[in-house]
Amino acid sequence: MKTYLRILEFAKPYSRFVPLYSLYTILGIIFGIFNFVLIIPLLNVLFAQVGTEDAATMVTQRPEFRLDIDFFSEFFNYYFGQVILEEGREGALLFVCVVVVISIFLANLFRYLAFRIVGALRAHVVRKMRHAIYQRVTELHLGYFSNERKGDLMTRLTVDIQEVENSVVNTLTVVIREPISIIAYFAVLFTMSVELTLFTLILLPLSGGVIAGISKRLRRKAQEGQSSLSFILTIIDETLSGMRVIKAFNAEPFILDKFHDQNNRYAHIQRSIANKRDLASPLSEFLGVTVVAGLLYYGGNLVLNQQSELQPAEFITYIILFSQVLVPAKAMSAAFSNIQRGLVSGERVLQVIDTKPQIVNKPNAKVLPEFEHQIEFERVSFGYGDKHVLQDISFTIEKGKTVALVGPSGGGKSTLADLIPRFYDPTAGAIYIDGHDIRDYTMESVRDKIGVVTQESILFNDTIFNNIAFNKVDATEEEVIAAAKIANAHEFIINAEHGYNTVIGDRGGKLSGGQRQRLSIARAILKNPPILILDEATSALDTESEKLVQEALTNLMRNRTSIVIAHRLSTIQHADEILVLQQGRIVERGTHSELQQHRGLYSKLTQMQLTA
Repeated sequence: MKTYLRILEFAKPYSRFVPLYSLYTILGIIFGIFNFVLIIPLLNVLFAQVGTEDAATMVTQRPEFRLDIDFFSEFFNYYFGQVILEEGREGALLFVCVVVVISIFLANLFRYLAFRIVGALRAHVVRKMRHAIYQRVTELHLGYFSNERKGDLMTRLTVDIQEVENSVVNTLTVVIREPISIIAYFAVLFTMSVELTLFTLILLPLSGGVIAGISKRLRRKAQEGQSSLSFILTIIDETLSGMRVIKAFNAEPFILDKFHDQNNRYAHIQRSIANKRDLASPLSEFLGVTVVAGLLYYGGNLVLNQQSELQPAEFITYIILFSQVLVPAKAMSAAFSNIQRGLVSGERVLQVIDTKPQIVNKPNAKVLPEFEHQIEFERVSFGYGDKHVLQDISFTIEKGKTVALVGPSGGGKSTLADLIPRFYDPTAGAIYIDGHDIRDYTMESVRDKIGVVTQESILFNDTIFNNIAFNKVDATEEEVIAAAKIANAHEFIINAEHGYNTVIGDRGGKLSGGQRQRLSIARAILKNPPILILDEATSALDTESEKLVQEALTNLMRNRTSIVIAHRLSTIQHADEILVLQQGRIVERGTHSELQQHRGLYSKLTQMQLTA
């Protein structure tokens, strides 16, 4: 119930939907019940039980207005009696038929108007929920995505949201309308016969308990199903991303078996869910008809033995009205079964929405002013849980200088660079820009001063122009071309099929590694940040591409403050300072020549590359 109410919070403001929906629903129910109440005079006309002076339903005096069901019944009987007296049985029959048609039209009209409001409500809830989870995903720190399966997140963003719409939001009309319908029907039934209605209230809860037991087991299966589906999407994502490796290792049978096992598990769970869900509706119908049969036997005996206040026509109408109670009851049981799967999906979506971002702006965070002097690390430490990655790091980068980070893999180079744009925050110590702790300023203003070029070029399935002008919506064609020329990318771009309007495919798959990297550099050039972070930007390139990219990087780094993570030590020999990291600590620092003379770890790494 808690999850259901949380989902309903996305329907706010309720004032847009609830008043009109409630009005249309109540009017639709009133006219729907009125259709069945008309059966009594219709049967009386057909079987000639009205039209005489002693007819039980004849009202000769116009009743005084009062707000209860008896007034409306007496008023109709009075007016109907006048029609019989003036038009005869044929005229009365025509009158009832016309009233039935009008009543059915109004009942369905208000039902349609209520459905329109529910449709708007459904779209409103799903839109807000999808926006909330997507926004939260963009707010979460990078470490979150290292711990979660991408396929599971994709499932929550797509399949789970769709399941919430299908199983939860679509049942809003049932949850709201059907209880009102049941209450309205029972109100009329109580006015007709208290004894028979109390008899039915004893039998109905028995069928409700059976349906509740089925739904409880359905919820557990739904949890297993969504978990299995997330595994399937993870396998699909890994297959599409790693197809080159799969084919190179002849691993198609292996990956197919992996998918086959998970797919079979999901299909088995789905069959179990379908069996339990589909059992709810026929079982509720069987139990409902059983109750009607019991009512027919019990009430029929009372009528036959003249122990009931109901006339035969009224008893038949009572049975028909009670059978209509089964329609909303059956709809509620089916909805209660279907909703279990949606609630499981809702919980999975809410888990992501409720995840608190670890990197947030302080309440009084300011905008970082222009970068003027230096970046300073002061006794900075960082770790993932109990694992220490950086320990007691202190150094300063003067504006316009280049500092290189080198060392064995796993030494903490990339993590150190990730602290500057606040992808993570230090667990101890502080990072200052011009003497200001970057945590005192908004993440947006800090990152606005920084450009990042990574080893893996992160490009989007869009045009070359849009990839270079990423997030710079006011970029002109001249600015984009100028950035591409500085990045040594203009020549291959104009030779592409559609020039700057060429779509580069998923992750830039239509381009070579060097071309992708030069587009990333052009994107950073267009941003024109004062601080650059280059994370092994040339390590994955061939010699020719490396030369072109290195020239582009040289152009990019000119007059900027740069932090360079280098795998190939030959690319950072001209850095103003080189920091050698090992096991999260700075073990050496100095220029290339100074470190070579020191004959320490840097010298060994250089020698290893020269002899490789």
